[in-house]
Amino acid sequence: MNEPLRRLESTFVVLPNENIDTDQICPARFLTTTSRQGFASALFADWRFDKAGALRPDFPMNRPEAKGARILVTGRNFGCGSSREHAVWALRENGIQAVIATAVADIFKRNALKNGLVPVVIDGDSHASLVAHPTATVLVDLERLLVSWPGGEAKFAIEPFARHCLMEGVDELGYLLKEEPAIAAFESAG
Repeated sequence: MNEPLRRLESTFVVLPNENIDTDQICPARFLTTTSRQGFASALFADWRFDKAGALRPDFPMNRPEAKGARILVTGRNFGCGSSREHAVWALRENGIQAVIATAVADIFKRNALKNGLVPVVIDGDSHASLVAHPTATVLVDLERLLVSWPGGEAKFAIEPFARHCLMEGVDELGYLLKEEPAIAAFESAG
């Protein structure tokens, strides 16, 4: 279960690469458990850390201005590759609650929505405008399906049931459990 998310207001980090696959987000060597915790250091491990395990100061998420950012702005086709919930878990464990890109891979998008991460897909011109404001605070508004920043805004789409679950802070099972009284009443009526 996640916290209900209706509006997210945060600074953001830009990782402009295109085609960032799930093995780059969370390398396969970290896939040793099905627990949702313990993936903080796995996130972009091959990019964030050098061979000695020290943080690379030039990696965008390691820069001081990235501290506390809950939104990741990436290049096109984020999350491509294999289905790997661990990639979403690593992002969430690092405080990322939304990813904004011009395209997000379908499998990653499904895993994100099931785990409380908002995949926001916007058009190329809006994306360029957002990237041009690297110190801005961004608002991701799930109620209005609008992402906005100083100097711009863009509409985005999310499947209605997934949107409802994000706004209520439940996953699919949590939704069913909340409906248990209605289900029991229906079964009793039959």
